[in-house]
Amino acid sequence: MRQILPLFAIASLCLAADFVTGQAARFLIGQETFTRQFPGTSQAVLGAASGLAYANDTLFVADSSRIQAFPQNNRVMIYRNLSQRLPRPTDQILYKTRCNVCITEADLVLGQPDFSKNDVGLSQTGMRTPTAVATDGRVLAVADTDNNRVLIWLSLPTSNNQPADVVVGQGDFKSNTLNYPNGGRTPSAKGLSGPQGVWIQNGKLFVADTQNHRVLIWNRIPTQNGQDADVVLGQANFTTFVEPDIARTRVDAKATTLLNPVSVTSDGTRLYVTDLGHNRVLIWNSIPTSNQAPADIAIGQPDMTSAVANNVRALCAPIGKNDKNEDIYPERCAATLDFPRFALSDGQRLFIADGGNDRVLVFNSIPTSSGKAADVILGQFSDRLALNSGELRISSADTVRTPMSLAWDGTNLYVSSPFDRRVLVFSPGDFALPFTGVRNAASRDIFAVGSVTFSGKIKENDEVTIKIGSREYKYKIAKDDTFGKVISELVAKINAGEGDPQVYASPNTVFQALLLTARISGEAGNEIEYSATVSSGAEIAVQTSGARLNGGQDAAKIAPGSLVTILGEKFTDRTATADTTGDELPLSLAGVEVYFDGIRAPLLYVAPDQINAQIPYDVNDATSVNVFVRSEDSSGRVRVSTPLSVPIIPQNPGIFAEPGPDPRPAIALHYSSRATGAISVDGTIKEGDIATVTIEDRQYQYTVKKEDTLASVRDRLIELINANPDERVEAFPASQFTRIRLRAKQEGEAGEGIPYAAKVNEGGNLILTPLTPALCCANRAGERITEENPARPGETIVIYATGLGFVQPDEAKLALSTGKKYRGPAFNSVVSPVDSLAGGKTANVLFAGAKEGEVGVYELHLQLNPDLPTNPRTQLTIAQDVYISNIVTFPVKNPKDEQQ
Repeated sequence: MRQILPLFAIASLCLAADFVTGQAARFLIGQETFTRQFPGTSQAVLGAASGLAYANDTLFVADSSRIQAFPQNNRVMIYRNLSQRLPRPTDQILYKTRCNVCITEADLVLGQPDFSKNDVGLSQTGMRTPTAVATDGRVLAVADTDNNRVLIWLSLPTSNNQPADVVVGQGDFKSNTLNYPNGGRTPSAKGLSGPQGVWIQNGKLFVADTQNHRVLIWNRIPTQNGQDADVVLGQANFTTFVEPDIARTRVDAKATTLLNPVSVTSDGTRLYVTDLGHNRVLIWNSIPTSNQAPADIAIGQPDMTSAVANNVRALCAPIGKNDKNEDIYPERCAATLDFPRFALSDGQRLFIADGGNDRVLVFNSIPTSSGKAADVILGQFSDRLALNSGELRISSADTVRTPMSLAWDGTNLYVSSPFDRRVLVFSPGDFALPFTGVRNAASRDIFAVGSVTFSGKIKENDEVTIKIGSREYKYKIAKDDTFGKVISELVAKINAGEGDPQVYASPNTVFQALLLTARISGEAGNEIEYSATVSSGAEIAVQTSGARLNGGQDAAKIAPGSLVTILGEKFTDRTATADTTGDELPLSLAGVEVYFDGIRAPLLYVAPDQINAQIPYDVNDATSVNVFVRSEDSSGRVRVSTPLSVPIIPQNPGIFAEPGPDPRPAIALHYSSRATGAISVDGTIKEGDIATVTIEDRQYQYTVKKEDTLASVRDRLIELINANPDERVEAFPASQFTRIRLRAKQEGEAGEGIPYAAKVNEGGNLILTPLTPALCCANRAGERITEENPARPGETIVIYATGLGFVQPDEAKLALSTGKKYRGPAFNSVVSPVDSLAGGKTANVLFAGAKEGEVGVYELHLQLNPDLPTNPRTQLTIAQDVYISNIVTFPVKNPKDEQQ
């Protein structure tokens, strides 16, 4: 096929940029976003698209397939002037639509009178399951599969439903015949049976005559209906018998045989045939000119006589031994194929649509021997995964499901994905973003943790054993040991040398505990098993917090509006921090731009190995977006990364903390200079219930009305308290849950200890619960919580987070704007409620909402449990639904511990 760029230009592009395993697509055709799979028949969406062809700045898409995807639209869609619609990878992209890297509307349609029809047709204009399309920029050919023919336009169509000029495989445009004498099939040089591959190269027409198990070659583009082919591959001659019953078909793999070939292509020198039934791609090093010419190379098999799907024993290295000392092999590797659907070469590289493995293999040079492994895999993270896992990745920017066809424009690789009803467009980059390289800026890594708590008595020669996975760490107690000494010795053993391969150990002598933190972040750490035992008759006791570490979460799942950190290398040759004195963050900083679905992201910081940005709120309609970095260095050179897919979820909180290893000290503040308390309003509404709040000896009563809600009852009680000018306490609502917050009117000790209570009449459905018995814990509002000025049990503290998602009411939600400081209302709450644990006990969340004057930052007010013990490293987490934040620490000092 004719290329858009001359070969020297393509060569320079290849040298400058590379594809990377696991990268995402840069562009999308046929759906509005990377995760939308609308099953329509219109100008804007594709159905079960399969065949692709590219020439003259135009993409042709056969919008049907012979697999179980739907809808079968029985048409060919034509997208013209692609260079004006798909920016070059290095181009700056300006905001136009929600997804600025998505193309929806086609320009022309063939096979249907308009874009709304998908009728089956047998005519000069109609089609029935067209699965392949080819063009050299002058002639267009379509494999009209279930009409057993190939349609040819001798010049490129310029109008909808334009009739074909020539048909091969049938004698006219109204026929769809097969010959089955004596229960068998007698092919001919004229006939076709379910063709699924077509190609035009150097004035020749190539057809993969799938159900006849052969490839036909016309040495000239046919100009007459029913014209004979000149060469046949895969069979000895044009009339070789073919068994119609696939259950009885036996075609042994050889260099001269084919079983259900589904594509044929050429780079002008070599011929590539995708031999579906033999799970291989055959390569002829020169274009065959004689019948049944043997192929030279087989990809997907070690030789010309093998045909095993994912032939791992012949092509893959073993990954271990079983209990019988036999080799264990992976399910697949970079050399195996499973029902390959298409092969394409740009003359330098070879691309294979490995349909059964849901991936595209990229060979950076044309293989010269059988069984070669690919260099890069698109659609998966490694050579051993069948499909990127999890619901968020079913239709994402980095996945393909049963890729059916490929096209190349000199820069971009087009891949059809029929089950997702789209065409993905992959392009190489100058540098790669690492998988999970985009992370919640506050949490970054969320590690699983566990603990071993020590109690009992110290006795000489007692032995403690901590087992982590299969490794054991033992310590025998000496005469003068203390719990602190036992813990520190075990910590030293676990961390000795390069340390345990699965965990880090740290002491918490205040709690007489040894803490374990997974070395690997995320959910994988939750699988680490550990235990603790003591020797027989020992007086020292040990208790674990579980059989496995827990709490590991994926910080690479991002909520709209989150502040994110992008990790990598060679982003830029400069370091810069955004000026945050204004109301808006810049979209370009030191020459760096970050795009999510083609939307430029606001930037806070850029450095060679790190970028801090905000993910746009606009992406809340998707479960995955792509991201790539564009960078112009100080010399003016523009470089662009390969794209990465980022999973999007409604919320995934992260708590801001100091730098360092996890768990890190939280950026936690004292909330108030005045003592505080709170009352929870729960239960159900029943007319006539009497709610009473008592502060010292002053009572405030409200009788519930029929139209009341829990919130209105709360608000009426607040009004009653605040209406008393002599009251020592002011009341205001909590933003999360229906709670009354109380705060002394006087600062410091003057407001400490003011008792308060709440009750409901007997038999009432309403429930009022004081969260502490008295106001407490005045400090200095806004000061950092430190070991010198620790938090107190029962105190309300302030922490900051990102990734908590949208807020309410609507006025607050509408005030959230990507890259702009939130300007209120100050009283708002996140849509998904927040829970919190501090020191293993519930911390009451009194406020969780967007922080005024900040971009992407949330403020939380947490009332600590009044029974928390002294602990300089009290652990704290917040959670929304099933998503748990990183673990942070802060110091707590309980005055009762000093009295004891």
